[in-house]
Amino acid sequence: MFTGLVESTGVISSFDRNDTGATLEVDIPFIDEIAMGESIAVNGCCLTVSNMSSKSASFNLLNETLDVTAMKSLSVGKTVNLERAIAAGQRFGGHFVSGHVDVISKVINYNKEDDDHRLDILFPSNKVHLLVHKGSVAIDGISLTIADINDENQTLTCWITPHTHSNTNLFGYSKGDSINLEFDLIAKHLERLVTAKEQTV
Repeated sequence: MFTGLVESTGVISSFDRNDTGATLEVDIPFIDEIAMGESIAVNGCCLTVSNMSSKSASFNLLNETLDVTAMKSLSVGKTVNLERAIAAGQRFGGHFVSGHVDVISKVINYNKEDDDHRLDILFPSNKVHLLVHKGSVAIDGISLTIADINDENQTLTCWITPHTHSNTNLFGYSKGDSINLEFDLIAKHLERLVTAKEQTV
């Protein structure tokens, strides 16, 4: 479980495709603080450390992961968001983020407006019920607050502060980029409960 508060960013040092998926290697600033088998959210996708060097960690990605996330669009030199799993007793910011990506989305707009940046992304029309004004959404693993929902255009808007822009991979966003989108976990649980209830009536 994660919070969506990006701990650091890392740079992809290698991304090798194979028959079963891919091996992703990321240079990680806090490499001395992690261990083999640890779960790390990479751009909001929960991955397991499979190998380590003095400055990087490697992760095995299955074809299924590549199919249902934006990880397949990664390449050497790209910056990714990193967050370790929640530790017991730590302060909890952001919102509950599972690291299980719901859909691949697209950046429609990312422009600077005054001191902040405006981010507009697409969402599937059948998921609009999981979005609420001032609610939470995880975009590439970043916990963001929804500022506006446009049902007609199927877009949601988030405002990005200078700190978030500078300390995540957002600084490299451009129109058309693929991103990982995870909807609020509580909303998804409620959806499941309501659906199950309706099926028994």
